Order: sequence, then structure tokens, then C-alpha cells
Amino acid sequence: MDEAKQIVTDIKKGNIKPIYFLMGEEPYYIDRISDYIAENVLSEEERGFNQMLIYGRDSNVEDIVSNAKRYPMMAERQVVIVKEAQDLSRTIEKLVDYAENPQPTTVLVLCYKYKKLDKRKKLHKAIAKTGVIFEGKRLYENQVADWIMKTMKARGYAVSPKAAQMLVEFLGTDLGKIDNELQKLQLICPEGTTITPEIIEENIGISKDFNNFELRKAIGERDSLKAHRIINYFAQNPKDNPLVVTISLLFSYFSQILQYHGLPDKSKQAVAKQLKVSPYFVSDYVLAARNYPMKKASHAISLLQETDVKSKGVGAANVSQGDLLKELLVKIMN
Repeated sequence: MDEAKQIVTDIKKGNIKPIYFLMGEEPYYIDRISDYIAENVLSEEERGFNQMLIYGRDSNVEDIVSNAKRYPMMAERQVVIVKEAQDLSRTIEKLVDYAENPQPTTVLVLCYKYKKLDKRKKLHKAIAKTGVIFEGKRLYENQVADWIMKTMKARGYAVSPKAAQMLVEFLGTDLGKIDNELQKLQLICPEGTTITPEIIEENIGISKDFNNFELRKAIGERDSLKAHRIINYFAQNPKDNPLVVTISLLFSYFSQILQYHGLPDKSKQAVAKQLKVSPYFVSDYVLAARNYPMKKASHAISLLQETDVKSKGVGAANVSQGDLLKELLVKIMN
């Protein structure tokens, strides 16, 4: 995030490089940087003759180099953007000669998604000298809630930790998908608003009371009544609450409880760092660890593994997902 911001800041200051190689598993910032270059390096009048969009699957390295070596028309520079450049992965090293001596009046942007250049190869070394190499790294699930809060803070909004966690559990770790929902909230809520679970529920359709986050919390607190209410809701809405997701999240939860038991340092910051959770939620894990000693937490993991096997039809061919969850809950909390 900081590296992407620095690239944009440098461009704003006029420090524009001849090559931008944008690569990595997370496409969100690759798109953001390339879109910024497309919209800001040239004026609207200059783009007609001096901005070109090429797709890797429809082109080759020789064509890209040929276009990059053109001179701009009635402008200081031209912009050549190559989308889906990863489709050229087998021949991308042919770009070495150009990368070593790029056209100074061309801004060549290569969007190389879901793959990376080999740092040992000549191309990586050449671009590192003459241009910019950016790697978009996929965030871990425990990092996405913080990303949501930081992103919205930069836009003039606050997001409660629970609201951020609800978005992660419902939308996953796809930053592009999450940002689409955040932008919808920005259209609805005035700047300065704190995004709460109630706002998420009303505008995105995620229940603030009946979700996997609240189920884990209820189980951790040994609140059987609340947990059964959530399970019943899941049973009535199986498409929105797939069993495989619930089992996976509960497995991670009890694995973290086991990990907590083995920590020599149980201070708030140490627990947050080791369990990879927000410090805001550490107290939930402390309570859950009291309610589930190591033996019980280990047993819960075994029960989750059994339920996962049953959910695939092994030994429980005619049992509904709702009934499997109810059976699991009773066994875990007894």
C-alpha cells in the first residue's frame, strides 16, 4: 500500500519513469497504478494520439517494443499500457534489450498479474535500473480488516473493527471486490461517518447478528442459546452460509485457541501478533481459552474434521448441512 502510494506521489511530482512493471498475486494495486497513469500522465487532448492499450494475449514482445519506440505526436511523451502481460510470460525476457535502453519519451506500463519476474534474470535487473518494479502481494486474511480501516480512514471515514471483520468474512480477501462495496458505502454515507455493523447490514446485506464472526464469538463465550440461533439461521439460509466456510473458520478459530495456550507471553500485543488478529479481539480469545482448555480445543478440532468428512457424504449421506451443524455445536459445547 505504501509503495503504491509512493509511485503515485512520484508521478504527481513529475518523476515519471520510462517503464513500470506491475506484477504479483494481488491485482488491486496493479490496476490502481495503471489506471492512475492512464488518467493522469497525458492530458485528455494528448491521449487520442499518444496513449495505446495493448493486451498480452493479442500481441507479442516485438509489437510492444515497436510501439514503445515510436515518438509522441505533439506531446512530451506517449503512454503504452500492456494489460494481461502475464500471457507473454514465455517470451517476456525478450524485453531485456529495450529495458536496458528504453525510449525516454515513452511510459511503458506492463500489468503482469498473478506472476512475478525472476529476480535472477536479466529483465528484472534491467527494469530495476531504468524503471519501477512493483509487486502486489496478496494480503493474509488477518491483514484485510486493517487494510479496510486504513483505506477508509484515508477517504475520511472510520470503520469499526467488527464491521471490518464482517466484510472480510463475507467478501473474502479480494481487495477489488471489497473496494467495490466500500465505494458503494461512500455514495450512501457522508464523509466523516463511522461505518458500523448496522450500516453494513442495511446496505450490503450481511447480517450483523447471524454470521460466522458472531457464531465463533458465541461458541467462545459458551453462549449456547445465541450459537443455536445462529445455526438455525444458517440452516434456513444455506446458500448464503455454506457449511464448508463455517467449518473452515471454526477450525482456524480453535487452532488459534490451541496456539494461545502454548504462548509463553500472553500480553495483549504478543497475542495479537502471534495469532495474527486485531488487538481489539484479543479479549475474545482469552475468554475462549478459559472455556476451552487444550484438551477441549483439540477435541473440537477433531469434531470439525469429522463433520467436514460427513459434509462430503461419508457416513452421513442423507443428513442436511443444518443438522450437521447442530450436531457439531452440541458436541463442541458439551
